[in-house]
Amino acid sequence: MFDCSRRRLLTRRRPDLQRMPWVVDEDVFTDSCTRCNKCISACETQIITKGDGGFPIVDFNRGECTFCYRCADSCPEPLFQPQTEQPWPLVAQINEGCLAHKNIECRSCGDMCDVQAISFKLQFGGVAKPELNWVDCTGCGACVSVCPTSAITMVMNNNEEN
Repeated sequence: MFDCSRRRLLTRRRPDLQRMPWVVDEDVFTDSCTRCNKCISACETQIITKGDGGFPIVDFNRGECTFCYRCADSCPEPLFQPQTEQPWPLVAQINEGCLAHKNIECRSCGDMCDVQAISFKLQFGGVAKPELNWVDCTGCGACVSVCPTSAITMVMNNNEEN
């Protein structure tokens, strides 16, 4: 069994690990995951990798999640919610490292967003700035790997709107 509390003593904070979609709970996951790597092999976009302690995590720098549910289907343990539930509360966050904030035209993230959660607001005398609609963002992470300045991260959506 993996004791998260002991690890937290050394790191002083619980890391925001990006587990696979539909994972029931972080504590249940670390208690029950056998680290068999079946989810890693099953992932159609190969974004699931070994993380801290050998537990699988999602690495959006490798690509996007297509919500295929293969990770859950391949898991021999009861670690996933049904596919009818929301996959996760993750959404994209665009930080100040974005090229548009430095007045350089770039729309890579918007081009990759299938649900068009990222739009661009025209600025008088400047380049269009990205605006993220958190309600429409699925948390697929397609925008992360294409950002030339790594200005996009995936964060937990704590908005009261959802």
